[in-house]
Amino acid sequence: MTPESHSQTPDLPAGDDARPGPPPGCPAHGLGPGGLARLHESDDLKRLYEQLREEHGPVAPVLIHDDVPLWVVLGHAESQQLVRSPAQFTKDSRIWSALRDGLVKPDHPLMPHIAWQPMCAHTEGEQHRRWRGAIDTAVSATDFRSLRRYVNRSVQRVVNRFCEAGEADLVSDYAEHLPMAVMCHVLGMPDEYDDRMVQAARDMIRGTETAIASNAYVMEALNRLTARRRKEPQDDFTGHLVGHPAGLSDEEVSQHLRVVLIAAYEATANLLANVLRQVLIDPRFRSQLNGGQMTVPQAVEQLLWDEPPFSTIFAYYAKQDTELGGQRIRKGDGLLFAPAPANVDPRVRPDPTADMQGNRSHLAFGGGTHECPGQDIGRVIAEIGVDALLMRLPDVELSCDEEELAFTESIASRHLVSLPVHFTPRPQQEITQAPSHEVGAGVPAAYDWQIGGVPRQAEAPAPARASVGGSAGGADAGARRADVGAPGAEAGLPGADAGVTGAGVGAGAPGAGVGGSPEAGPVPAAVPVPAAVPVPPPLAPPEPPKGAWQRFLRWWRGY
Repeated sequence: MTPESHSQTPDLPAGDDARPGPPPGCPAHGLGPGGLARLHESDDLKRLYEQLREEHGPVAPVLIHDDVPLWVVLGHAESQQLVRSPAQFTKDSRIWSALRDGLVKPDHPLMPHIAWQPMCAHTEGEQHRRWRGAIDTAVSATDFRSLRRYVNRSVQRVVNRFCEAGEADLVSDYAEHLPMAVMCHVLGMPDEYDDRMVQAARDMIRGTETAIASNAYVMEALNRLTARRRKEPQDDFTGHLVGHPAGLSDEEVSQHLRVVLIAAYEATANLLANVLRQVLIDPRFRSQLNGGQMTVPQAVEQLLWDEPPFSTIFAYYAKQDTELGGQRIRKGDGLLFAPAPANVDPRVRPDPTADMQGNRSHLAFGGGTHECPGQDIGRVIAEIGVDALLMRLPDVELSCDEEELAFTESIASRHLVSLPVHFTPRPQQEITQAPSHEVGAGVPAAYDWQIGGVPRQAEAPAPARASVGGSAGGADAGARRADVGAPGAEAGLPGADAGVTGAGVGAGAPGAGVGGSPEAGPVPAAVPVPAAVPVPPPLAPPEPPKGAWQRFLRWWRGY
């Protein structure tokens, strides 16, 4: 593809070089041949995309590193046409004109994204069906109820690392760790999850000077896993890839595992950080979650519209001369699939701030034959990752002004650098327990988070009752308070411990005086004893929810 292919349709008359240039103030003005915008030099891609949309329409000519020309697809309908027309567009970069003509050098910064590799993301036809079929089979074998349970336990492990400190960075301490812990489990190598694996994945994605070494570290782990599954088949993602009738070689298995691990990790880490950021900076968004007007899954879908994990996805190539969005596309031209600008196409979202609850027509996970196969796994991690964190730390608040939050932006994605927060320090919890905040810790009832739930009404504290001599009735009442004050006691939550502690305070030790103090001794006869407060009838221990909706919620959350 040459710069001349970026012409309007129809072509300008011969000898007419008065093609309109970018408007004054546009970042594209004078930055490249023909006045085309260099995407990699923009510090505000959202603004640039809107300027390109206004100037060129739903498909716009742009430049990437080394002034290599591309089309960027900004329209929602045009993006769907791009990904759903395999007869016209392919992911096989070997037909790319810029590559065949030598415009794209071997050391081009985007070469790791665009260079052809023997995997389903770069192939079409029978080879794509063979590789993609193996991945789809492995994904379909996922037990999502067990996965939800494991995500809950992973939340407990990760939060336990910082819950007692009262502060954390929810990007580096949480959003970058939870997806890697879960994905290592899904692939069948939970023991490989550690800080080094997280750092290696982040390093590969950022394309630093050590990215090659980090890639080697990840591939060594995946090669070991593949060899182990050849010898010891198991019912996990890798086991299904190895045992698939398509007969993937060890190299094919390892390479596809790398794609699944890194793509799922990056997408989910970005999504999780974006949802948590929105909860912390937008009181209305948080109140909708807290009040049950919006469920956590709906919140995740809203952020998939507003902040898709990948801004653009490299790349599609024209297999023949065609037309897209009013532009003439020549055979061999390259096109960027761009979910971020397509999701805010004014033809489908006249008001970009509009609530998109219940609408899954966003392009965050691509579409067509190359649609992300693991998107439901990513949704589960993000949904439970948000819900369970807010259950553990219901009073979490941002530790800086919203304006101080920084992002690193590239053509491919926009990363939140950090999300500093503070909260009431809390003790660690057993990983087998359902995530929950402590009962009786002074947390407002409004923070009783649950998917699709409503605020739990705070129970009135039991009136103080004098106990003379530590009567058995006082102990019984204290025990009853332990039962009442421990929602989730069935799961062994810390609330049960808090309730038992309260029982000890109310009942006192044998022979204790007023208030349960063993040192107080018997009450003197001259001291009037306050009238006993009537003891309410015994309450039965809380039972599991019996309604169909409540039972579904417990099953959905993996408890």
